[in-house]
Amino acid sequence: MAGIFLSGADGLLLPELSREIFEGAVAQSACMRLARRLPDMTTAQLQMPVLAGLPTVAWVAGARSGDDPSPGLLATTAMAWKGKYIVAEEIGGIIPIPKALLLDVTYDIWGQTRPRLSEAMGALVDNTMLFGTTAPASFPTAVVPAAVAAGNYATLSGDADPGDLYDDMFSPGGVWEKTETDGYAVTGTAASPTMKAKLRGLRTSTGEPIFLPNMQEKGNFVLDGFDCFFPANGAWDDTAALMVAGQWDQLVYAIRMDMELSMLTEATLQDPSTGAILYNLAQQNMVAMKLIMRMGWQMPNPINRMNPDEGTRYPFGALVPVAA
Repeated sequence: MAGIFLSGADGLLLPELSREIFEGAVAQSACMRLARRLPDMTTAQLQMPVLAGLPTVAWVAGARSGDDPSPGLLATTAMAWKGKYIVAEEIGGIIPIPKALLLDVTYDIWGQTRPRLSEAMGALVDNTMLFGTTAPASFPTAVVPAAVAAGNYATLSGDADPGDLYDDMFSPGGVWEKTETDGYAVTGTAASPTMKAKLRGLRTSTGEPIFLPNMQEKGNFVLDGFDCFFPANGAWDDTAALMVAGQWDQLVYAIRMDMELSMLTEATLQDPSTGAILYNLAQQNMVAMKLIMRMGWQMPNPINRMNPDEGTRYPFGALVPVAA
């Protein structure tokens, strides 16, 4: 039959659509935007050799020529590595829609869907990496609970004195110092959108706002020389942390399978929890867009001389609310 149909247009439209959605997810996700992306995985697991033991050296007694007929011996030393794994897990969803609705509406439904898909993917990645919500068992401990477990956190002092917030971040015992004493440098910050108001409240000793040049210009939220990113994708959990700061190249992720989009026309869709049939696309004259991708992440956290104890060493610190 002559003509152009949905099945024949898949190859033209969906790869470009996949890239657009992925790029949108990266733009909206704090973790995917700030973390380091590794080369794509070729198998379901990627092993990373992580430094676990440091070499030592020592002075040699009597080593200068002629000082001692029997000089001391050079000390032996060693290094060690251990493997950490990035395990690729699947992420995706299906959006069903009646064909009649596609024909009758006066605007591009898929065009309206793309940014919402990007937002949903970015939110899931951020929530998983930062807070561990609904994380697969193969993933490492999320950033905020791992930072708290390592002692790398400060508790918000309160809103009565904006200077307290400055101390919570930058003074001894603050988030930055907790990270730096572990041998890492803060290279970026992600924070709850509610932190914007708290940062706007920071003022100099003479009362001028630190982050607002004037009432007409956009606030420039730069902390210790690096931009602060406020994800607006709804992923942030204010009850767990208000801000995360750390060395973001230590948070790494890799893609096993690029985002893939396909159009379903004959599928039967079931409820994942109960198995009950939700839609029979062919019988109900519907189509569905299926989105799927596989990715994983890891925190190498190699040993360093500032803090050789992995139990208390972590590349990130968190500012947590009083209730946490």
